[in-house]
Amino acid sequence: MNDLKTQIYPRSGDKETIYLKPIISNPNISIGDFSMYNDFINDPRLFEKNNVLYQYPINHDKLIIGKFCSIACGAKFIFNSANHTMSSLSTYPFPIFYEEWELDRKDVSNAWDNKGDIVIGSDVWIGYEAVILSGVTIGDGAIIGARAVVTKDVPPYTIIGGIPAKPLKKRFQEAVISSLLKIEWWNWPKEKITQNISAIQSGNIKELERLSSFNNFDSDSI
Repeated sequence: MNDLKTQIYPRSGDKETIYLKPIISNPNISIGDFSMYNDFINDPRLFEKNNVLYQYPINHDKLIIGKFCSIACGAKFIFNSANHTMSSLSTYPFPIFYEEWELDRKDVSNAWDNKGDIVIGSDVWIGYEAVILSGVTIGDGAIIGARAVVTKDVPPYTIIGGIPAKPLKKRFQEAVISSLLKIEWWNWPKEKITQNISAIQSGNIKELERLSSFNNFDSDSI
């Protein structure tokens, strides 16, 4: 069995697709098991440098990504330090240039508005060159369209797209979404997922409910 702590490449001969968890060194970035990133332009192992932007240590803001997420080439996570404060009468970042303006170095973060962490649920698909801004939470099972700019929270199992990104539709009926959020199949042991991939891929919600020892779904189809 492969060691998820050290295995970088999920597929033999494919150096463009990686599991993210083993290559992360920044303590303010947390990646769940099996979440992967594909990059056909740059080395995907440079994810922290090329895709996680303006995450300066002084801000202590975090990127949290759940399990089984799929992140396409060029997706960007833009953190608080990219902002210029809107509460000032000027957007010029004077506190950053504290030496020039004889300001206190400890007040550097006053140059921008702090909107919080970026939190991505599990089983989220983030499309090509999508941009996720600071303070955004994306729910489990959501899909972010290619080149979308996400400025607001995204509910679970919602497809969004555009600039700024807006909801396009729900992936499933509400009853199915409710069941999936209770089942949380991504938290099952690997052996259990392996044995039931066909049920997951075929949309067999009743089988997943049976495996999770509850049944609250009464429709015949997704």
